[in-house]
Amino acid sequence: MKFRALQDNLRKTLWERIDQHELTGLHLAEQTGFKQAHISNFLNRKRGLSLEGMDKVLNVQHLSVLDLIDPAEVNKRASILPPSDDEFENVLLTTGSIAATEPMIMSMNVKEVLKFKKSFLQRLRAEPEGDRDSWERFVLIKADAREGMSMYPRLLPGATLLLDRHYNSLKPYRKGESNMYAINKQGHCTIKYVELAGTHLVLRPHNQSYPVEIMQMEPDTSAADYLVGGPRLRSLRVERKMLCPLPPPALASPA
Repeated sequence: MKFRALQDNLRKTLWERIDQHELTGLHLAEQTGFKQAHISNFLNRKRGLSLEGMDKVLNVQHLSVLDLIDPAEVNKRASILPPSDDEFENVLLTTGSIAATEPMIMSMNVKEVLKFKKSFLQRLRAEPEGDRDSWERFVLIKADAREGMSMYPRLLPGATLLLDRHYNSLKPYRKGESNMYAINKQGHCTIKYVELAGTHLVLRPHNQSYPVEIMQMEPDTSAADYLVGGPRLRSLRVERKMLCPLPPPALASPA
């Protein structure tokens, strides 16, 4: 929300208190130490308040910035995962770009909520590198047509994928098995096998009809900075047994 909108909401709140005879412009001037004309000009939209001035008004009126924000806007931007008290855990479906760049998934970026068995999620081994403690661990994304076909037959276009964002290491999850990762490529997720070659990441498809990609890493970064999650992405098309039977299976099917 912009500063001007916050000031408009502050005016509205102050006028409500004046209309309810809880406040007067003179009393507000005395509380803040401002001239009455200054307060009058603000209330009548003839001038704004500085950041310091607005903070002083909020303080004397026992308000916070949150009181000036529309509750719908707060809810839209809130992270929405309360602790679950049953055998299932809520996991959020979001876009690849949000999964790649946002540690916490805000409600406005949630497409669906699916329930996974806690026992299944707890069996998945984490291997975090760098600061991943603040990242919501499990999220879901959908593979688009190109990403799905590049990893065919391991993935299909439209497949819903479970990402473990606390596994951003190139260490093999299982001996002799290649890890499949979601990689942050220019702010979006691409799904590939990954190898490190000097200052480059080699992104290999499973489907040999698609080309190998070489991605240059930025200075002072490591492979872990680009790995959104892995190491063994799960397609819900073939692993519904780990899901709660409700909501209906259609929610876990490819689009």
